[in-house]
Amino acid sequence: MRLKSIALAAVVGCLGLSAAIAQEEPQVRRQSQMKAVGGALGALGGIAKGQKPYEAETVKAALTTISTTMKVFPDQFPAGSEAGSETEAAPAVWQNPKDFHAKAEKLAAEADKLLAAVPADQAGVGSAMNALGGSCSDCHQTYRVKK
Repeated sequence: MRLKSIALAAVVGCLGLSAAIAQEEPQVRRQSQMKAVGGALGALGGIAKGQKPYEAETVKAALTTISTTMKVFPDQFPAGSEAGSETEAAPAVWQNPKDFHAKAEKLAAEADKLLAAVPADQAGVGSAMNALGGSCSDCHQTYRVKK
């Protein structure tokens, strides 16, 4: 009985360690960051479409998430992380890193600009979505593998 408990504890410990190591992989970090940005854009989109009520704090939180995430996002693409964890990053990320960084910086700057003058209503959030969406689309067309 005691041996089974020890074996079970060892298996659980290894699983926990595997999860911790997986969290450290750049592919996992960047996927997590993109999910956060997607969630932020979803919150803004809900307001812009009138599916959710306008709340300034929600808008600020979403824009802050986009800004802070995009400022560190390009650092999640070190050499050797081109494959694994079902990455959707295109080879162009590593072939043209300056442009990739510039596109991320552009999105962060757009979010910062919107944070400086937070959209005051549903229409303003819709305009913000248009500005942010253009930057997202521009980057995805070049640096994301279409699946």
